[in-house]
Amino acid sequence: MNIVCIGSGNVATHLAIAFKAMGAEIVQVWSQDSKNAEILAALTKAKPIQSWEELDRSADCYVIAVKDDAIETVATHLKGVKGIVVHTSGATAMDTLAGAGSGYGVLYPLQTFSKTKAIDLKKVPFCIEADRPESLEKIAAIAQLLSHEVAEVSSEQRKILHLAAVFACNFSNHLYHLSSQLLAQHQLKFDLLKPLITETAAKIQYASAAEVQTGPAVRGDEETMRKHLDLLKDSPELHHIYELLSNSIKKAQR
Repeated sequence: MNIVCIGSGNVATHLAIAFKAMGAEIVQVWSQDSKNAEILAALTKAKPIQSWEELDRSADCYVIAVKDDAIETVATHLKGVKGIVVHTSGATAMDTLAGAGSGYGVLYPLQTFSKTKAIDLKKVPFCIEADRPESLEKIAAIAQLLSHEVAEVSSEQRKILHLAAVFACNFSNHLYHLSSQLLAQHQLKFDLLKPLITETAAKIQYASAAEVQTGPAVRGDEETMRKHLDLLKDSPELHHIYELLSNSIKKAQR
């Protein structure tokens, strides 16, 4: 299988390397950032390109892994290419690719990616969608080479999944950041919280989040919550976040 990788960020890097490892040939890497394109191309023995005039239009698959607001523009350059065209976005409708390639669809890996952190893609859910059954069959075959967890998900369902992922991943990570800042203000190390974070994540592997919720809000411990809010009286944003989340936890237990 010959693949053109469009993008050179976190998702593009993980997918291109995985494709290469499974025996596919990455023929080209396109990116607006020429240096990043060269780096990923070197890792996958591909040719880096920046001009659409250089695009190999005979590849089997074109994987678009760029920022969501750039997908539609990229797709306009892929009309008439031989292979199937997929994007990897969680929040972008499949029909954004309408008219691209010999067929089009979505290959969305539901995971958080960083270039410096290795991930076993076999354990990552891949949500797929396609313009027609023939395209879906091809995308499913590609996804199954990458992962043991492949599910057909519509554009509307994928948007909900992506939204839920923002709550579960992005927002929780931001709370880690706020916790780290709070600790640093009082000369305490964030490392002290890491075992707690690990255990919290481990619990929901075998029970629902509602079942394993702990803390003063779920206990109705108003005295402790009042003390916490007093400590945050000089940090109005944190004070508001604490109140908002505590009230949400209390309502969820009713």
